[in-house]
Amino acid sequence: MLELKGIKKDYPAGDGTVHALKGIDVKFRKSEFVSVLGPSGCGKTTMLNIIGGLDKYTEGDLVINGRSTKDFKDRDWDAYRNHSIGFVFQSYNLIPHQTVLRNVELALTLAGVGKAERVRRAKDALESVGLESQMNKLPSEMSGGQMQRVAIARALVNDPDIILADEPTGALDTQTSLQVMDILKEVAKTRLVVMVTHNPELAEKYSTRIIRMRDGLITDDSMPLSDEETAALSAEDAERAATDGEKKKPSMKFHTAFALSLKNLFTKKGRTILTSFAGSIGIIGIALILAVSQGTTTYINIVQEETLTSYPLTIEAKHTDISSLVTEFMGNATSSSEHGQDAVYEKHALYDLATSLGNIETTENDLKSFKAHIEELLASGDEETKKAIMGVAYSYGLDLGVYTYNAEKDEVIRSDISEITSELYSVMFGSGFSSSMTQMASSTGGIFSSMFSGRTAGNRVWEELLSGTDGAAVNNVVKSQYDLIRGDWPTAFDQVVIVVDENNEIDDLTLYALGLKTKEEMQEIINRAKKDGKEKEEQDYEPETAKYSFEEIMSLKYKVILSSDCYVKNGNGYTDVRESAYALKNLYDNKAIELKVVGIIRPRKDATSTMLNGTICYTDRLTREVISRALDSDIVKEQLANPKIDVLTGLPFPPADDADAAGLAADFRTYVSSLPDDESGRDKKAEIYVAAMSIMPSDRIQAATYSAYQSGNAMESEDLIESIVSTMFDSSLLEDETIVRIIEAMDSASSISLDTMVGMKYIGKDAVKQILSAAEKKTLVGFYSLTQTLEAVVAYAVDKRNELSAEDPADLAAGLDDLLSSGDVTDERLAVYYRVTADFSKNTYEQNLVSLGYFDVETPDRIYLYASTFANKDKLVGIIDAYNKNADDFHKISYTDYVGLIMSSVTDILNAITYVLIAFVAISLIVSSIMIGVITLISVQERTKEIGILRAIGASKRNVSSMFNAETVIIGFSSGLLGVLVTYLLCIPINIILHALTGLGNLSAILPIGGAVILIAISVLLTLIAGIIPSRSAAKKDPVVALRTE
Repeated sequence: MLELKGIKKDYPAGDGTVHALKGIDVKFRKSEFVSVLGPSGCGKTTMLNIIGGLDKYTEGDLVINGRSTKDFKDRDWDAYRNHSIGFVFQSYNLIPHQTVLRNVELALTLAGVGKAERVRRAKDALESVGLESQMNKLPSEMSGGQMQRVAIARALVNDPDIILADEPTGALDTQTSLQVMDILKEVAKTRLVVMVTHNPELAEKYSTRIIRMRDGLITDDSMPLSDEETAALSAEDAERAATDGEKKKPSMKFHTAFALSLKNLFTKKGRTILTSFAGSIGIIGIALILAVSQGTTTYINIVQEETLTSYPLTIEAKHTDISSLVTEFMGNATSSSEHGQDAVYEKHALYDLATSLGNIETTENDLKSFKAHIEELLASGDEETKKAIMGVAYSYGLDLGVYTYNAEKDEVIRSDISEITSELYSVMFGSGFSSSMTQMASSTGGIFSSMFSGRTAGNRVWEELLSGTDGAAVNNVVKSQYDLIRGDWPTAFDQVVIVVDENNEIDDLTLYALGLKTKEEMQEIINRAKKDGKEKEEQDYEPETAKYSFEEIMSLKYKVILSSDCYVKNGNGYTDVRESAYALKNLYDNKAIELKVVGIIRPRKDATSTMLNGTICYTDRLTREVISRALDSDIVKEQLANPKIDVLTGLPFPPADDADAAGLAADFRTYVSSLPDDESGRDKKAEIYVAAMSIMPSDRIQAATYSAYQSGNAMESEDLIESIVSTMFDSSLLEDETIVRIIEAMDSASSISLDTMVGMKYIGKDAVKQILSAAEKKTLVGFYSLTQTLEAVVAYAVDKRNELSAEDPADLAAGLDDLLSSGDVTDERLAVYYRVTADFSKNTYEQNLVSLGYFDVETPDRIYLYASTFANKDKLVGIIDAYNKNADDFHKISYTDYVGLIMSSVTDILNAITYVLIAFVAISLIVSSIMIGVITLISVQERTKEIGILRAIGASKRNVSSMFNAETVIIGFSSGLLGVLVTYLLCIPINIILHALTGLGNLSAILPIGGAVILIAISVLLTLIAGIIPSRSAAKKDPVVALRTE
């Protein structure tokens, strides 16, 4: 039973209140046809809306089957409308973009009915109103009567208890009105039908009960319920409440909301496409930036990873830390003082560079222990280490004595280009150029050797191939960078491959080293290249391009002549027979290791950087074979047995800088006593005595230093500089070898000063002046005192030699014997005498072993660690750091990551640029999202009636909100998808332009799939956020007002 108890409804109207219902009391039977008559504005429709749950009463109570609705929440009203009420409106209120069948199904969809059952029941409802053949039409394709019958079918499909019809025939002609009334009359046999109408004739003809209203009150009821009926219906309601459970709350699934929104958008295709395109502009911008950024990052990563093979992490036995020097080369000098902007000021770039050179430190690395550690890690089976380390190479400083035979000239030539390049430099830059470069490299303590030697050095012919960590002769990374164009990769120690460039070319210098060009041909090229004094036709000379077949290259033969085989015993020493062409030919024919060319390789076209600089490449197996054979040679065994004597010359090795003074004094006595008793021994003793007496005593050195320091403090900086430069460049300070040895033997400070002076002499007088002009005065005074002290030492030595030169050699020899027997001379002084006067070998013990080809395979000169990826380079650094953490100071490893110094900021800069560009484009994305929000709000206004219809059939506020959220999701997805697709299309011409401008085939704009998905998701998210306000606005609309909106 449906009962209205004292229902009142008030509407605010300006400053007052309109009392639409003033206290309605009425009860309805379960099945009857009730017509409500009355003039317009009397409250008929308001009462109908309150009964249907579309509007809420101000006072009173609506009792449904014995249950009060005072405590009903929105979800309860939604369930009530969906399960118990069916609305039939005067204006049909069908959703225009849905078919007839979908309009009827909608209430069942909200009720959660399955698809098959939903379609069956909708078809049955349409059949019951005679429209089974019209179910796939749109409402706009039907007549008014047909649309009203669809509305009735929609009201009936969910089998509601109550049908509410608000003037269902108001917009129909008479005939159609009668058809509709017949349907409603039939429906009223099994359920309650409440109809509001202005047609009393139809009411009288079809209704079983007529209620009349005026001014918000019921004035007449033709058949109210009797007390007995009320009691019976109340009892039935009570019984029903006890047995029936709570009805399921209606809920529109997201796919339903999605379908409704999609259909709506298809009705406005033009606007939807334009909206999606506008929303995609920001996505296109960001996607293009990401594509170019990703492509550039990928290219940089490829370059970095391929560069790793050319610049491995290098650990040297003697590590020279030049990171400050590299930084100085890369950056600009900084100002040391603050100043205004009123003039132009000097920046001390040269001084900073010279300071960096002076601050270079050299440390010893225990590579034997570290090599064992690396090999232990690789043998342990640790997967992370194996993945991080692509390869390990050990360098021993081995100079392979490779020779080839020129049959035409009948001579054995060294397979090397050092001689011909030295000659080229001499011709082009002067005869002293090569020797000057050699002296400069020597005076700088190996700085340039650290930077430009090892596996990354260019201008080499022979190079060792990187072996595999699994024991393979050639590492897979080498094979990945080079194509084998003829033959096979080397597997044995006596096999080599020839490397050609990407155009199958080998430069003429290397062709000379390969034995394919003669020295005369090279000399002709050098002479032709000289520009000075030549005729124009000679300047335009272009050498002929030679061509060699693969078979010619593969037939080349080379031989390694071991250094240890090149010495023949001669008295107390050995003679190097390589100076003799006959002896060299004999070694080549009988003792050399023959090498065979087994393959020709060429860099791959897609390789950005390749690791090989040489032209003839051999495996590390040849290195081990050469070292092994050298160890078995007699001369090496003899040298190992005599670590203090140079077996090549018979002379002792020079003592170490930190050698014990007592030991050196004993060696000096032994050296003197070993001299023969004849005239030659007497003369040598006399020479030793003169040299010993020429060494200034320590107290006089100290006095000279103090005097120079005092006078230096009193001088102006300009005078100090002139004096220092004069001592360096104008005096004969460094011309006498004995005097140089005296200076070197004095103390470490003098030796360092001497090295500095030698190095500065090659910079030039003007450059030295500029460097010194930037130094502080105390630095100049210190330098001045040292140069003056050295001059005093030289002057003392010259005076003493002149003084003693007139003495009889026998007296001088006796003086030396008396000096040694007196016991008045300290061991330290005797150690100095020994360093200055003894005849030493030009080489050290270690240098001799190296020259003989002997190396300890467990103690490399350099270790090259190759990372598999640029990211894994940090893991290699971590391996070194972990090793250092557990090692004592003696075993700690020092190294400089030159590639890291140069490349560390590239990716950061690229990322910063990308973020800035994305930030700019993101603004357009936000603007487009706001635009989509505005368009969604317009859509809400356009679909207001649809909102009212959905609410009338039981859709909740959340369902309505979901519908518009679905619309924004669709637009967002369309915008994102369109933006991504357009980006992929634009990448085609962009890549064509990039390749044309840069010539880099690996540099391509690439939008990764993951990035595309993320951008689409961002587009959906932003439009969803933008649609929140419009969707909430839609949900809050009053359904009664919404139904009245056109």
